[in-house]
Amino acid sequence: MTNLKDKIAFITGASSGIGEATARLLTDSGVRLILAARRIDRLRKLQSELRSPVHVIELDVRNQPVVAKAIEQLPSEWKQIDLLVNNAGLSRGLDKLHEGQLQDWDEMIDTNVKGLLYVSRAVIPGMVSRGRGHIINVGSIAGHEVYPGGNVYCASKHAVDAITKGLRLDLNGTPIRVSTVDPGLVETEFSIVRFHGDSERAGKTYQGLKPLSPVDIAEAILWIASRPEHVQVAEVIILPTAQASTTLVSRK
Repeated sequence: MTNLKDKIAFITGASSGIGEATARLLTDSGVRLILAARRIDRLRKLQSELRSPVHVIELDVRNQPVVAKAIEQLPSEWKQIDLLVNNAGLSRGLDKLHEGQLQDWDEMIDTNVKGLLYVSRAVIPGMVSRGRGHIINVGSIAGHEVYPGGNVYCASKHAVDAITKGLRLDLNGTPIRVSTVDPGLVETEFSIVRFHGDSERAGKTYQGLKPLSPVDIAEAILWIASRPEHVQVAEVIILPTAQASTTLVSRK
């Protein structure tokens, strides 16, 4: 196993859900954490609850100049990032393509695709120059299958899958590992965001089954990160037992 103690992990979208759960698990392994998200108040609360050293950044991954500046201006003791968890992402709506909202499309593409690219472009050169590092992208089952109404969201997660594979090719010959964790139904704020704050509609997504929890995905991220350095876990797809595909879900 790779000893993660005192390594530096940079987690985007760390203020809730999978990002927050990952931060909590990694701190238990002695990892030093850089936590980034738009909701700085939540990050500061989380920071106060964690045992290991934590540096927080108010960050919208969609803003490339701000992303580049935030990485460039990290304090010297936080610059040597060992693990990048590209977790920030969202979905908006379930409209048919010809009825879709342009603002929803822009938000998904800007966050899920361009945001991941901006953060990766800012962090990975340092890994290459130091000769060590691990990138774990949080994708989705939607990056492997398309479902009705999921058109642009699924396209954005297919892009994450392609970017992950392309990055692994580009970094071949270096010690840097590239992985992706692709969950099915996870009960987070995901559906509340998708349905623009409609909690009742969001709750129906998880009715009649036991969905995955953020901790389930965080545990997979921790396991991937702690494999021996010669082991590169390329891809992990995780579904609740009640889910067989994006659309085939057994509900009681």
